[in-house]
Amino acid sequence: MWKDLDISVTRREPDQQKSKPGLENLGFGVHFTDHMFLMKWDRENGWHDAEICPYQNFSMDPAAMVYHYGQAIFEGLKAYKGDDGQIFMFRPEDNLERMNSSALRMCMPRLPVEKVLKALKALVYLDRDWIPTADGATLYIRPTMIGIEPVLGVRPSEQYCFYVIMSPVGAYYAEGFNPTKIWVTDKYVRSVKGGVGHAKTAGNYAASLMAAQEADKAGYTQVLWLDAHEHKYIEEVGTSNIFFKIDDDLITPPLGGSILGGITRDSVIQLAKSWGVNVKEQQLSITEVIAAIEDGSLKEAFGSGTAAVISPIGELCYKNKQYVVADGKTGELSQRLFEELQAIQNGSQDDPFNWIVRVG
Repeated sequence: MWKDLDISVTRREPDQQKSKPGLENLGFGVHFTDHMFLMKWDRENGWHDAEICPYQNFSMDPAAMVYHYGQAIFEGLKAYKGDDGQIFMFRPEDNLERMNSSALRMCMPRLPVEKVLKALKALVYLDRDWIPTADGATLYIRPTMIGIEPVLGVRPSEQYCFYVIMSPVGAYYAEGFNPTKIWVTDKYVRSVKGGVGHAKTAGNYAASLMAAQEADKAGYTQVLWLDAHEHKYIEEVGTSNIFFKIDDDLITPPLGGSILGGITRDSVIQLAKSWGVNVKEQQLSITEVIAAIEDGSLKEAFGSGTAAVISPIGELCYKNKQYVVADGKTGELSQRLFEELQAIQNGSQDDPFNWIVRVG
C-alpha cells in the first residue's frame, strides 16, 4: 500500500501567508512556516490521507492515547541554503530510519522512508523562502508521530498521526559557538538500559526537565547525565552526545541502549577518523574526566547534535565544584569539526560521505 501513497498539496493563499521574522529575531523553534505535512495510519488502511497543507491546529479527542500513555516520537533535522541558492538537507534518510527504530521500540508503525523523504523535499521546496541565509541560521525540521486512538487502556494505539512542521532558527545556545557550562547530575537519571533511552521519544525529555531547571538556576546551560545504575559513567548531554579529547584520543560513550545514537555523533566519528584521529567508543567515568582536567590531559570537550552541531564545553560542575575545561576556550578539533560540518551541510565544500540531499 505504500507504493500507492499519493500526496495532495494545498497552498496557503498569498494574502494568508505569515510574516517572516527578521534574522535578529529567529530564536529557536518559536516561528513556524506556512505549510506542514500530515499523514494518518490505521490498521485497516495503513498510511493514508497524505497531504501538504497550510500550518494549522489539530482537533483531537481528549481520550487520544498520546495524552495518557506517551506514544510520541520525533526527529530533528535541518535544511540549508547555499551561496548559489541551492537547498540541501543533511542525512534525512538516516533521521527517518532512526525514527523507524524509535517506532519499533514504542510499538508504532514504521514509516515508508522513500515516500516521506519525497514529501519532505516537496515541503521544504514549497517553503524555501523561509530558509534563513545568515551564518549559522537554518530551517529546522521536526517530524513527529503520535498515537491518536481515543481509548483509555494501556496498549498500543491502533491509529496514528504523522506530521512535519518547520521553523527558521538561529543558534540553539545563547552562547553561540562559545564554550558552554555543563551541570553534571548524580541525583536524577534520564534513562536505563532496557528502557527507551535509545529512542527519540517524548517521555525521555519530560524526564530531563527537573534536572535542566536546577542546572539553569545554577547558571548552567545543559545537564550531563551519568549512568542510572552506578551514577558513575558518562552517557550524554540533554540535547547532545558528548566527546572528550584526552591526550591524542577522541573518546565518546558507546551506544548501549540508554543513549540516543546521534546523526551528528556518527558524522563526527566518521569525519574525525578520516583525519586520522584515534576515535574510541568506550565507557568513561566522571572521575576519570575530572582527573584528566586536573592533570591537563583533557585537551577539549564538546557536545554534538542537530540543533547546535558542535558545542564546545568550557566548564563542568560536579558535586557543586567547578572544573574549567581547556582554560574555558574552544578547542582546535571542536572548531575544525564545526567548520567542516557546516561547510558540508551548506554545500560550500565537497561531501565525500554522500550525506547531502539536494532539494529541488
